[in-house]
Amino acid sequence: MIPWSTYVLFVGASLALVLIPGPNHLYITARGLAQGRAAGLASAFGVETGTLVHIAAAAAGLSYLITKSATLFAIVKWAGVGYLVYMGIRAFTSKEQAGAEAPPPQPLGKVFLEGLVVNVLNPKVTLFFLSLLPQFVQPSAGSPALQIVVLGVTLLLLGLISDMVYVFTAGALGARLASRARALRHFSGVVYLGLGVLTAFAGRK
Repeated sequence: MIPWSTYVLFVGASLALVLIPGPNHLYITARGLAQGRAAGLASAFGVETGTLVHIAAAAAGLSYLITKSATLFAIVKWAGVGYLVYMGIRAFTSKEQAGAEAPPPQPLGKVFLEGLVVNVLNPKVTLFFLSLLPQFVQPSAGSPALQIVVLGVTLLLLGLISDMVYVFTAGALGARLASRARALRHFSGVVYLGLGVLTAFAGRK
């Protein structure tokens, strides 16, 4: 299975990702503010169910690239590096304000489905699964698909913990996201650039 040192490094990279306030957190915060804690929880579980979709897709597709096509895998990897660097630069140059506008109330079932869609279409999660996660998969350590599932579930659990923090402190976090937009963008930029560098160096091994 995955070496312990590699797994610890992956957990660190995953924590960096889940700490960046993104579409998932904004949606969860907005739902919590608009409809209360039950809606916040429904949106959080919807978001992490969306993570299962990413895990399944990665286990099916990336495991094939890792074992069958080094060229295609390298293309995906370096495209991911480029996108991470782009996201980092954009975070420093964008004037977009972070915030969580209250959406209209919806039934909890619909809130859950919306959370699922928000995460499935979240480029931050997609680029993580396509570019960074494969760097921690070692074919010599066993089935790449199984390793991707283990790593993906680890990311899901860390993400769920992060989501719960937003659910139970929606008001305070919502205000902080709005008042510290610039600092949050810069923090996101540093993290994205750092992940890009990590991916680039991992790709040279």
